[in-house]
Order: sequence, then structure tokens, then C-alpha cells
Amino acid sequence: MVLAAGRGERMRPLTDRIPKPLLPVAGQPLVGHLLRALAAGGMREIVMNCAWRAEALQAALGDGQEWGVSIRYSTEPWPALETGGGIFQALPLLGPEPFLLANGDVWSDLSPGALALPPGMLAHLVLVPNPPHNPAGDFGLAEGRVLPDAERRFTYGGMAVLSPALFAGCRPGRFPLAPLLRAAALEEKVSGVFHDGGWVDVGTPERLYALRARLGEA
Repeated sequence: MVLAAGRGERMRPLTDRIPKPLLPVAGQPLVGHLLRALAAGGMREIVMNCAWRAEALQAALGDGQEWGVSIRYSTEPWPALETGGGIFQALPLLGPEPFLLANGDVWSDLSPGALALPPGMLAHLVLVPNPPHNPAGDFGLAEGRVLPDAERRFTYGGMAVLSPALFAGCRPGRFPLAPLLRAAALEEKVSGVFHDGGWVDVGTPERLYALRARLGEA
């Protein structure tokens, strides 16, 4: 599942008329880089949620064939359902098996095909070094286990493998994903991997321009 429903408030005015995942980067939409990486990792069936300028997102990406994938859309009302609510609404499209979750506004050189949910876990997270905009980090990591509280913390990298069972007891509506992950981590049911390679959370114009420069775009 690709999360692509938000407006991108910190990216305004660039996102007033265009969804953030469609902002151009090195000759294609930002989310196009993610879709190609997913296809290269063997993941061809994609569910993408959308809310802000949903019609523009669907018109631009279509069925996903251009990027080697097949996209089905989970359209949300506006305001969007947040991360947890958006995933919960899309569960019927995702099916009963664990699924990869990826933020549509994150660029990384990590191969998503290498990720898997270990037995007995509800979630498997990609953690990255803390960027300047999140110096305190989100979770600790020790021997492959994600810790909700630790002296040394890393940042959630916007990519994970989740079990639908993580959402047991949830109800339709707006709610974030982070509290579910924290609760599962307290039960020692969240594993993780540390990625120290290329990674950019494209949350501001400055980070967008930096990514363009990194990928060779003038």
C-alpha cells in the first residue's frame, strides 16, 4: 500500500493544485520512483489511498502500467483519514496477508523486496538515521526488535511490512498509525531493520530541491 492522501501543508503553495506525490523529480512524479522500486522488488499489485486532489492523482498515474505495476485506489473523504484510518479503510483491498506499506513522499535506495514480516510479529519497520527535522527519533532498535522507549532512537523511514491483525479492534474513521505501532512494540511484536543508505522524506520545498539535485536534475 502506498500512502498518498495528504495535502502536504509544509509544501504549499506547490501542493495547492497538485498532490505532493505528483511533484516532478528527475523526469517523473515523485511517487513514480517508489512505484518503479516496488516493481523491481517484485511487488506489482498496489493499493494507493488518495484524498487531496484525488482525481488529479488518479488521472496522472492511471492503472500504473507505465511504472510496471497495477494500481487500485482507495478514495477517502476530505479531510483524509490519517495514516491509520486510511490503511484500515483499504484493508478489504489488501487482503488477509501481510503487506508492504510505503509513504508516497519518501525516496530511498532501499530495495523493498528485501523486507518481510518475521513470524509472530505485527509489524516490521525500516528505521533510518535521525534527520535534522526529527532529531529525537521515534523508536529504539536492539537485536532486530523495535523498542518504544530507548536512550538511542532512530526515525521511522516511512516503509514497513504490516499484518492486518495490527488493526484488530479499530473502527472506521480518522486515526494515526503511530499509536498502534507503539502499542504493538510494548507487546514486543514489532521488529525492525536499520537502513543507513539513501533516504529523503520530501516534506518541504527545500528537501524537494535537494532530492532533485541529488538525482541529477538541474
